Amino acid sequence: MLYPVMEENALDIIIGKGPAARTVRLPVPKITIVGATTKLALLSAPLRDRFGLLLRLDYYTEDEMREIIVRSSNLLQLPITEKASLEIARRSRKTPRIANRMLKRARDLLEVNKHKAIDENLLKKLFELLEIDDAGLTDIDIQYLKLIGEKFQNSPLGVETIASSLSEDRRTIEEFIEPYLLQIGFIKKTPRGRVLAPKAFKHLKIKEPRESIGQERLV
Repeated sequence: MLYPVMEENALDIIIGKGPAARTVRLPVPKITIVGATTKLALLSAPLRDRFGLLLRLDYYTEDEMREIIVRSSNLLQLPITEKASLEIARRSRKTPRIANRMLKRARDLLEVNKHKAIDENLLKKLFELLEIDDAGLTDIDIQYLKLIGEKFQNSPLGVETIASSLSEDRRTIEEFIEPYLLQIGFIKKTPRGRVLAPKAFKHLKIKEPRESIGQERLV
């Protein structure tokens, strides 16, 4: 068993079992530990408090995402237009790994179809293949929004009903689909269930039911 003592810069190793067990202490050089998590509350308080500095990282801006995409394209030796880099940035959900994944798929089309550069025409074909719209929404995101907005006329829905209707498990709904929709203001979580925000109706180009407008006022 290993027992690290962070404050004393030592590592205690217990050798053996029972009365014959003995502890050997090994010195550990002074190091800096950097941790990253998206669920801070799951860390125990003693471990969390041992970190001298707690910082919260926010999402990248659209301009920052464009700079990341341009840098990645240079590393991959891919010619890309300024408008194309901006289009990828808009659909990347402010996440570099998603932007880099899109860029690599764009490279596939570039090589297969022998384009000279990654431009808007190439990206139009790419996003049609990937089923990603201009807000970065995937096919399952659109299904989620239309389920609430069209099929149920924006009546508040519980997560179990949504999961059953989409044939997805609850964790997929709560951890994969909803976070981004909440971030961009397309859905609301009310005490009665999930409903669409006006921005979602405008994006889907469907008329908002009058009943849902009254419900939103009550909420």
